[in-house]
Amino acid sequence: MGWSNTEFFSEEYRVVAVEAERLTIKGIVTGTVLTIINSDPATPLTAEQYPLGKLIALSDPSASAPN
Repeated sequence: MGWSNTEFFSEEYRVVAVEAERLTIKGIVTGTVLTIINSDPATPLTAEQYPLGKLIALSDPSASAPN
């Protein structure tokens, strides 16, 4: 991909597919497609949470304070 470790956190993404276990998003500027895997099957992803076409931004978990 050629990105730095955190560069993809600066892009906005559009939801292109949602399933209970995965969310597929596409970068607005780069067109890069990412699939996010839901690690908690007890809390499935839904189309109500992530409607097709919704704009989202990713946050860098390493930028938050540790618990």
